Amino acid sequence: MSRKDSKGLFANVLGQLESSPERGGGQRTTSPHLLKVAAGVRQIQERSEFAERLLKDGGQVIEIDPDDVLDSAIPDRFASAYDAANLTELMQSMGENGQSTPGLVRSVQGAAKPFQIVFGRRRLAAAKLLGIKFKAIARDLSDEDAVVLQGEENSNRNDLSFIERCLFAHSQEAAGFGRDVICKSLSTGKSHISEMIRLANALPREIVLEIGPAPEIGRRRWLDLEARWAVHAAPLQAAREALSRSETLNGGSDARFNAVFDALGAERDSPSAAVDATQLVAHGLVLGQVSHAKSGSKLAFNKSVPTGFVDFVAAQIETLHDQFMQRNKQ
Repeated sequence: MSRKDSKGLFANVLGQLESSPERGGGQRTTSPHLLKVAAGVRQIQERSEFAERLLKDGGQVIEIDPDDVLDSAIPDRFASAYDAANLTELMQSMGENGQSTPGLVRSVQGAAKPFQIVFGRRRLAAAKLLGIKFKAIARDLSDEDAVVLQGEENSNRNDLSFIERCLFAHSQEAAGFGRDVICKSLSTGKSHISEMIRLANALPREIVLEIGPAPEIGRRRWLDLEARWAVHAAPLQAAREALSRSETLNGGSDARFNAVFDALGAERDSPSAAVDATQLVAHGLVLGQVSHAKSGSKLAFNKSVPTGFVDFVAAQIETLHDQFMQRNKQ
């Protein structure tokens, strides 16, 4: 089947899945199962279009032994995503129909293996488990170009959880990439990147990894967890105890998040949690407060404060910190 024919097929399938026959195609389906199927078809379509663009830019599809491919320098998923148990459907599809969409690899000078994966790690893992060749587009890419393309493919796929995006941003900064590159890789602004990296720094990596990707837990709940962590007297101990319970261990990633969230909630509003608090007032309006607890300090804005102002303040953190450090030197 040609790419033109396959693109038409994808569009036709999406049209049928997203419309209701009872309404003459005038209303989108609300069936969770059909919506999941539609999302999968849409991801295949987007990946196909993305691969087609890379080919037009001078890439070529080659077949590679999976053992000849190094792992990505910047991980964008939890390691469990590449376990056989989590690749069952993909392995079945690739075993029956082959690899429909190529990954992307690059050569790294002086590396131990001929190639390094840029994106398509799950397809690479599935090919290795199946014992088949991995199809990929080979491109000469700089470190920055590689991480941006990796993030761009993630944006097209749009199935990374919020915490995975936070860790992806944090890992990039730890590797020395600038905020402009991180913004491009995640297709978002500097204020959101600052928020993601702050959250990844605030929560111990060991706890986040034990919780896992938590696919149903969005930005707001993770920020609430960060806030609870900041005012709890012994958050690490509470989180470890919650995660050690048998019912928590037997639950999924979302359940582990909720167990830690609930464990940190009991002390969040207790009178003894905050040692000191100062209101933030501007022209007579109370915008929020700064509270100081044994575990650290916390800046909280009132609900009436516009989100745009909060994002504006977040974007100024680096500048304010630099000014503070310079003043202390003087």
